[in-house]
Amino acid sequence: MKDHAEHVEARGEVAPRHLMPLSRADALHLLGSVSLGRIVFTHQALPAVRPVNHCVDGDDIVISLHESATLASLTAPAEGPGLVVAYEADVIDPETHLGWSVVVTGYARLVTHPEELDHCRSMLRPWVAGAMDHALRIRPDIVTGFRLDAQPPPAVPAR
Repeated sequence: MKDHAEHVEARGEVAPRHLMPLSRADALHLLGSVSLGRIVFTHQALPAVRPVNHCVDGDDIVISLHESATLASLTAPAEGPGLVVAYEADVIDPETHLGWSVVVTGYARLVTHPEELDHCRSMLRPWVAGAMDHALRIRPDIVTGFRLDAQPPPAVPAR
């Protein structure tokens, strides 16, 4: 006999999905497999979200910025670790609802050293026409992620 999930999917509905947490290493690996994400920051005392392209450089996330970008005007105090931001990327199939999502919270700083900016330019492929004037490097503090799976995670045997 079919289980509940098979009955639901037979009616054209999506069965409930199971969240499987990702390790930090797996989350950063998945983040490096895509080039588009969303940065969350504070702008004029309000939360703001912008889609941006990125690459992963070691454990850091680097995003490209253009001179006219709101993010390019953000500056962190020189003595602090940077601006607190969140960064999210995901790949979730709209039909099956299977996929993954990763959220990084950390400190962001504009890349100002000319050699480091050249290095960032060599790794990034901006989607927007025009030169990449700036780059922002996010040093992750908290990395969380999950995979949406159709099957529940395997049971861990009791010891």
